[in-house]
Amino acid sequence: MLTQPLIDQLQTLRLRGMAQALSAQTGNRDTAALTFEERLSLLIQHEVTDRSSAKLVQRLRWAKLPQSAVLEDLDPTAMRGLDPGTLVQLRSLNWIGEHLNALICGPTGVGKSYLASALAHAACRADYSVRCLRIPRLIDDLTRAHAMQNRSNFLKQLAKADLIVLDDFGIAPMADQIKRDLLEILDDRYDRRSTIITSQLPVDQWYSFLGDPTLADAILDRIVHNAYRVTLTGDSMRKQKAAAQQNLTPSKAKRR
Repeated sequence: MLTQPLIDQLQTLRLRGMAQALSAQTGNRDTAALTFEERLSLLIQHEVTDRSSAKLVQRLRWAKLPQSAVLEDLDPTAMRGLDPGTLVQLRSLNWIGEHLNALICGPTGVGKSYLASALAHAACRADYSVRCLRIPRLIDDLTRAHAMQNRSNFLKQLAKADLIVLDDFGIAPMADQIKRDLLEILDDRYDRRSTIITSQLPVDQWYSFLGDPTLADAILDRIVHNAYRVTLTGDSMRKQKAAAQQNLTPSKAKRR
């Protein structure tokens, strides 16, 4: 029996994984010895894997991670101040299902965004919807949404994400309207979704940064009390990497 018409029909039905698997089975002596049920099982498994991979690619594209990072590459010894027990809890991702938050603080270059990106990537792999925004980008998006009278739709999109990452909180002043928008974003997510915030400012300085006591109380009440706190310490990893590269340069020159 000719298999190409079957492959074409599977493609038409958008069963691309099954079509690829059937094409690979054609002329394969190992699969020829299998029963119909066994071959069908292989086709279905291939389709499930193909769809899962496509969904992951789509989730990662929508997430817009600040940098490429995965938990498997995370070096806890390089991220000083990271409590091993807290890392285990964060890596489990149970806190996302429990609608808790994570606050990652520390000086520039110590790996805050890397850790946040690795957790966000793991969440995408666990079939959670994720959205990452640097605070300056969020401010731009909110300003544009106000100008286009599309604020409500924008906030609804953020509210649907299982996890959002707000990177670089506190690096620039925020207008009162943006603070009110931030309050609404966090209020939509309180006890419903999870949020990661990274900041160079320690959490105990967020109140003074926000300025307005009423807004500060409301914002912090929705993000601080139900969050894991991570405070990273040490020198900038970027400086260390640059210094290491400079130290290697003379030895390379000598070998030449």
